[in-house]
Amino acid sequence: TMTHDYKRHGTTTLFAAMELVEGRLIGQCMPRHRHQEFLKFLRMLDAQTPGDLDLHLILDNYCTHKHAKVKSWLKRHPRFHLHFTPTSSSWLNLIERWFREITDKRIRRGVFRSVAELKKAIMAYIDGHNDNPKPFIWTAPAERILEKVRRARATLGNA
Repeated sequence: TMTHDYKRHGTTTLFAAMELVEGRLIGQCMPRHRHQEFLKFLRMLDAQTPGDLDLHLILDNYCTHKHAKVKSWLKRHPRFHLHFTPTSSSWLNLIERWFREITDKRIRRGVFRSVAELKKAIMAYIDGHNDNPKPFIWTAPAERILEKVRRARATLGNA
């Protein structure tokens, strides 16, 4: 929720990919989140990354990513490998953590009088991030994470 005088001046959809070794981002704002926009983003990734690299994309299970036209495009571009996170497991998705960062550090703090201003702020944040990127490093030991998963499952099983 926002303040009583908050006025929304429109929205945008940010498609983003994170290069995991250095933490650099490739992002693109689009008016909607359909397969057409996702295909534009895939084409941009194809153009902005070295052609000899295989690209492994970790995605949520949104139907946009599984559309027939997307599947057809992927068959013609075998260097793209899609991996889908399990439902309700966004904590596994590093880009989700980055989206939280941009939300907390830039979008919630901003006042945008138009979608164009919002897009400009998003792209400026990405450029600033890429000036000094840092890869995400898990600090919790895997065993501690797995123990939390076991406890959560046990709690759900006893509910």
